[in-house]
Amino acid sequence: MTLSNASPLPHGGGPVLSLEHISKSFPGVRALRDVSFVLNAGEVTALIGENGAGKSTIVKILTGIYTPDEGEVRVGGAPKRFASPRDSWASGIAAIHQETVMFDELSVAENIFMGHMPVTATGLVDWPLMRRRASELLKRIDADFGPDAKLKQLSVAQKHMVEITRALSHEAGVIIMDEPTAALSRNEIDDLFRIIAQLKAEGRAVVFISHKFDEIFRVADAFVCLRDGEKVGSGRIADVTEAKLVSLMVGRPIDQVFPKRDIAIGGTVLKVEGLSNATEFADISFELRRGEILGFYGLVGAGRSEAMQCLFGMTAPSKGRVMLNGEPLAISSPGDAIAAGISYVPEDRQDQGAVLELGIRENVTLASLAAHVKNLFLSRPSELQDVRKLGKRLDVRAANWEQRLGELSGGNQQKVVIAKWLAARPKVIILDEPTKGIDVGSKAAVHDFIGELAEEGLAVILVSSELPEIMGLADRVLVMQEGRVVEEFIRGSWSAEDIVAAATGVRKAA
Repeated sequence: MTLSNASPLPHGGGPVLSLEHISKSFPGVRALRDVSFVLNAGEVTALIGENGAGKSTIVKILTGIYTPDEGEVRVGGAPKRFASPRDSWASGIAAIHQETVMFDELSVAENIFMGHMPVTATGLVDWPLMRRRASELLKRIDADFGPDAKLKQLSVAQKHMVEITRALSHEAGVIIMDEPTAALSRNEIDDLFRIIAQLKAEGRAVVFISHKFDEIFRVADAFVCLRDGEKVGSGRIADVTEAKLVSLMVGRPIDQVFPKRDIAIGGTVLKVEGLSNATEFADISFELRRGEILGFYGLVGAGRSEAMQCLFGMTAPSKGRVMLNGEPLAISSPGDAIAAGISYVPEDRQDQGAVLELGIRENVTLASLAAHVKNLFLSRPSELQDVRKLGKRLDVRAANWEQRLGELSGGNQQKVVIAKWLAARPKVIILDEPTKGIDVGSKAAVHDFIGELAEEGLAVILVSSELPEIMGLADRVLVMQEGRVVEEFIRGSWSAEDIVAAATGVRKAA
């Protein structure tokens, strides 16, 4: 069964879409550099790479959210410039994301045909025709629900099926699946792969993004590997091994990039036993010592940030025990954590870490106001004393200490967020992606400062998706996968390949 409207893309087994010399930059960050590859009809191409390698930027260019600075996208051999997602959709490109973007209160049929509903001769929505077409499409992928079901009644897997059916309703020739199995059960994953096989048989090109190597080798025909915004490898899946793909993903020299300080590590400061959450992480246990930098590494959805937020009192654990300097610690709010001496620098500095409308002084002292109260009044001279000291130490570049934080660069904003938590004089500091989205110079300054903190005896937890950062700074690394700590690595006895293999679930050869 085929629909009446013809696809704008060829389904004959040859090239459907190509990216040619694509580059894209953002302030202080080169996201893509001279990336080229081809998608063929009837094939699944796995797009792989570490977090931050450039995969999301590629997807946003293909779906019309970003416009490349250089290079071009060709669809069916013709150059295309997408000014909006609607342009991309009109060219036959559809994306199915890990988190579905649809309308919960509408029916399945309405979601499938949103934006291109069939109409009668009088211009009104042809509801009977829309339901009939939706029913035919749902049967085509063996869906176990009908066109009149409300979207909010469906499971995550069923919502993915609606998105796939929506793509079929428009005869999309390229279907992008971005981490589509993250929230699916094994049976639901099997159903998804059956549908992908069907899409291939119909001549569609599928881009499959996943950190799970077993899925990539099961479903993909070809691969494209990105690293630091550049294409570092491509070819047929049948011609590579898991070990080769891991090597391509991480093949960067680590030595000399992060000079490691020789620090004497002291006794245990923080002990976590069996920390669990009902949905995001389970049985997290570790010890953190004075002067130690403990790295947490994992891929998207591994549960690292969620575990740290729980430790800081932002969410409640379902079970587990935390001890600080040998004493049991009950943390039910961030206020409890701060009072105990635990600070958390969040990944999302603009929404969670700072108040952009306030000045630098106000942001730096936000978590330590009580220390600056003199005779029941907040003392500005006392605040400024701390702000000047920390601002100079972190080399915050600003016109003055009252300058609005939103006017600073991303790197300087991050330095202010770190200064805020240092002003609280913590015993333990958790740094969650501390160099995300900042320029190279600021990144180097933050790296150097992290080493200083450990040298002064602070216990540091470093959560990072950047493998060189983790390997360059950490004394130990705990690798998380699907909410659990799966392996521990000690400095001097690790390799990039081993760490990524643990994070992706790759089984080492015996």
